[in-house]
Amino acid sequence: MRNRGFIDDLMVHAAQLDITLKLLVDDEEPNRDADFILFRDRNLELSVKWESAGFRVINRSEVNRIANDKLKTFEFATLLGVPAVPTKRLKSVNDISDYPVILKTVDGHGGTEVHFCNAVDEAEQFLNTYQNRQLIFQPFIESNATDVRVFMLGEEIIGAVKRIGNDSFKSNYTLGGSVEKYILSSQQHHEARRIAKALKSDYIGIDFLILPDGSWLLNEIEDPVGARSLYATHDFSVAQKLMERINKRLRK
Repeated sequence: MRNRGFIDDLMVHAAQLDITLKLLVDDEEPNRDADFILFRDRNLELSVKWESAGFRVINRSEVNRIANDKLKTFEFATLLGVPAVPTKRLKSVNDISDYPVILKTVDGHGGTEVHFCNAVDEAEQFLNTYQNRQLIFQPFIESNATDVRVFMLGEEIIGAVKRIGNDSFKSNYTLGGSVEKYILSSQQHHEARRIAKALKSDYIGIDFLILPDGSWLLNEIEDPVGARSLYATHDFSVAQKLMERINKRLRK
């Protein structure tokens, strides 16, 4: 299990706070007296179901709905006035007027369903491959395969990493890219907090493309967000901070 290390760390720090965590997999259901559900899935239907049943779901289902739909993420950023990568629904190659272009499934993650297309035939191949999925397209924006992931705990920025792609336009750490600690400017700090505040999220990652002139554009919001790159560049336990936040919320 790729996230076993993070799960173990959560278990350790939960126990230190006298909180018992139970790992649920597949179709397992939570105990009726559970104080909260730390939801580490992209299943909106399940998140809504448990929330409707009265459980405190962390993150709440609305975060799941927006973060796991790249078009909704763009629309959300636009409403907030946060600069974002222009994103449109893709139904046919006729929707694309300029190349190169970036094509994505609307709900993909980890960079595995993201394709760089130079021509119509490549776009057609993408459409055929994902014909039963909702798709989007974005203009290719030169960022030197570099982006920044900002980790938010509530409205607090607990860390940020610059991710640099390795022989790819994708910067994902899990795809072989490199990472380094990143210090945000005051403007970047303000925009990241604005997003988290509007989402009312507990723990998310926010990905921004870094442009050659130093500015940035919101690209995606990650829920659930992994923590491997943060552990690799910072000297604190993300799991500890997350469990301490949850513990404080439970006591209110």
